Amino acid sequence: MPLNEQERLLRIPLGQIIPNPRQPRRRFKKESLQNLAQSIRVQGIIQPLIVRKSSSGENLYELVAGERRWRATQLTDILEVEVIVKEIEEDDLLEVALLENIQREDLTPIEEAACYRELLEQHGYTQEELARRIGKDRSTIANLIRLLQLPSAIQNDLEEFRLTIGHTRPLLALHSPEEQLRVREQVLKYNWSVRQTEKAVKILTTLMGKDRNASSTKKQTVDDKDLKIQLMTLETELQRHLGTKVSIKHHRSGKGSISLEYYSLDDFDRLYSMLKSS
Repeated sequence: MPLNEQERLLRIPLGQIIPNPRQPRRRFKKESLQNLAQSIRVQGIIQPLIVRKSSSGENLYELVAGERRWRATQLTDILEVEVIVKEIEEDDLLEVALLENIQREDLTPIEEAACYRELLEQHGYTQEELARRIGKDRSTIANLIRLLQLPSAIQNDLEEFRLTIGHTRPLLALHSPEEQLRVREQVLKYNWSVRQTEKAVKILTTLMGKDRNASSTKKQTVDDKDLKIQLMTLETELQRHLGTKVSIKHHRSGKGSISLEYYSLDDFDRLYSMLKSS
């Protein structure tokens, strides 16, 4: 790979490399590291680690990027690795490390968001300035930083890939952590799609809007909110059981209807047999 005049390619002992205390990436799964270590045993480290000279000792180098590869290599019997030594000032360390990780898509959304927030606070950048420096859209940065407003349980779901950004963005429209956690519980329990999550949030925000505009009907509105979520849950359960789209309509009188879709005569016979036998 081509190097500029401020970079050097060296081969150094693994023990001379120390971790970066401002590493944007915080989570390293043991199984993933073991798999990478096996690959490194066979093929070596394909991309050199990025380091800078450490002020902690004459022969020490501080990681800038590649901590996952560095950790995995420690699980092998490899003693030396290739590194690219860069001249990086302390104030620029987080920004450079962030860029290196973003380019390799190594960060979770929460790790990336936390870095953006720290850079904004540390350097006093506006979101527009930061977007230009790292080659991202301002809206992307703003939307990621908003994820840090979510309860820690939901942030952990993102970190562990139990939820996607598509699931969590709608939750930001809810006005309390309690409501966010309530919908999150349903999403995880019934494996709701992003579209189902958006639908649930839309129901809740509509009803909460009624709360603000008509305080005399607050108890009724809360009951409506509970009912809507319960109906969505029941629809999900029936759809799973019957293998077709289900729609439940409920009226205040206590009456209602359940609609099932079928897509062929064979499908009709299947549903008819299931309903008859149950």
